[in-house]
Amino acid sequence: MEKFTTLTGIAAPLPMINVDTDMIIPKQFLKTIKRTGLGKHLFDEMRYTPDGTEIPGFVLNQGAWRKAQILIAGENFGCGSSREHAPWALLDFGIRCVIAPDFADIFHNNCFKNGILPVRLPRAVCDRLMEDARMGGNARITVDLQRQVVARPNGEEFHFDIDPFRKHLLLNGLDDIGQTMQHARKIEAFEQRQRKEKSWLPALTVG
Repeated sequence: MEKFTTLTGIAAPLPMINVDTDMIIPKQFLKTIKRTGLGKHLFDEMRYTPDGTEIPGFVLNQGAWRKAQILIAGENFGCGSSREHAPWALLDFGIRCVIAPDFADIFHNNCFKNGILPVRLPRAVCDRLMEDARMGGNARITVDLQRQVVARPNGEEFHFDIDPFRKHLLLNGLDDIGQTMQHARKIEAFEQRQRKEKSWLPALTVG
């Protein structure tokens, strides 16, 4: 998993509440078990007409926001079903950080497992960041995980809270497999002991 340290990038404004996982990645794209290739279907029903034509009014179809790395959203982002494809689609599009007043718990957890930083900030702060985001390429927002701050283009900073263990995982790029591999030597030693103990077991006889 790619490490998350400091990110300075274009933020896309999505002033909507209760954005559920079916809006993030519709159910017809859940057949794949690959984490790549879903970015083109992110917010599919809001980005495209039924015949696949882009909807010009949707933010990710406009100018600099096509390369957004940060998403500013409203309350209860990621509600609905628990599909892990939602953070997969965000990450494949290029989104590394979502900032909102609050998140659905399962989506919040899935973000950390996939290298996305979900940042909770008060609604009033999100509104100010939303205004910055509307400036597109003329304004870039910085997210510093080590210092736990989000900085506006004018330099104003806002502190955010994060669980220390989850912070450690993101800073070091550790997903579930990466965490396990940190204990590879202990696991191998345990397996060797198990094999040795089994070798001393008497053979079972039948009859």
